[in-house]
Amino acid sequence: MKAGMTIMDMADEVRRQSAVRADYIVDTRRLEMEAFGKGVVMKMLGDDGVDMIEPLDVKQIAHRQIGTHLKIPAGYYDRMLEGNPELLAQNINSWFKREPEPRMLRTIDGAARAFLSNTYRLIDNFEILQAVLPIIGEIEDAQFESCQVTESRMYIKVINPRLQAEVSVGDVVQAGVMITNSEVGQGSFTVQPLILRLICMNGMIVNNAKTRKIHRGSTSPVDENYLIYSDKTLAAEDRAFMLKVQDTVRAAVDEARFSQVVDMMREAAGVRMTTTDIPAVVKLAGKDYGLTESEGDGVLNQFIADRNYTLFGLSNAVTRYSQDIDSYDRATALESIGFDILSMDRQQWNRLNRASMQAAA
Repeated sequence: MKAGMTIMDMADEVRRQSAVRADYIVDTRRLEMEAFGKGVVMKMLGDDGVDMIEPLDVKQIAHRQIGTHLKIPAGYYDRMLEGNPELLAQNINSWFKREPEPRMLRTIDGAARAFLSNTYRLIDNFEILQAVLPIIGEIEDAQFESCQVTESRMYIKVINPRLQAEVSVGDVVQAGVMITNSEVGQGSFTVQPLILRLICMNGMIVNNAKTRKIHRGSTSPVDENYLIYSDKTLAAEDRAFMLKVQDTVRAAVDEARFSQVVDMMREAAGVRMTTTDIPAVVKLAGKDYGLTESEGDGVLNQFIADRNYTLFGLSNAVTRYSQDIDSYDRATALESIGFDILSMDRQQWNRLNRASMQAAA
């Protein structure tokens, strides 16, 4: 499992972000982009055309969301941003005025971090920590294995060392839970089981048992630039959902569910490759599960190094390689892909083996 922050450092950062963030519902006609240096900044204008706040830097996620909203192709948007920011500002400002719409603008540390629908439901990291940390504290000997706050998501990965089993002699796995949330529209708030393999400290995220809540709620008004205060971020329905989340965190380390995943691992450990063309199998699996070419190469090297040419071995090659990736977000995605590979049906596994032999021929 990829290393991250300690829970204390993450809690401090989440608390800091909660104190300095500001969120607005604003008509796009009140927003104006301006070329500045090698990029652009965003202004929010009042009725008199005067800046209401200091011009904002624009983070990459917000750039992508603005481009998507305005239907500007990503390649062209990035080309303008890198080579002609004045043209990008003209494009955005024209469409903001031609097709006005209320949007939610999320800001932090002097930057626009997200550009979202005004129906976006605020479920923020600080409120989640308040809800789940006491429940995790109820789990005896619970260990915060890895935590992180990236520009796109918050991650909490907790292991219950009291709930463990052997896949084979000496190959011990432990049960856990992963809690994730995005404050910037990069995914729903989810709680799902997590497995830690002690022999190599691989983490695997169980995708077929999750609780999630999308960030969607009622429409917010925009008669004027509207600052959303932190004491309004949780509606009654969100409080009710938090109670459900607390129950789900308790259930995520349920022994019966953990046993089901361990049984899957044991079965996969007995499903061997039927081809000698190992690179072809990894390449085909990578294509099916969205690995990049460089990721596929990394997984192949790990698969060969482990010399465990089974379905279980391939899934573990993916999760082990995830520890070598710089991006915590992508590393976590590979931990999820590892489970997808583990749980592939046997017909698909046999197809991969047959296809590799046909390619070799």
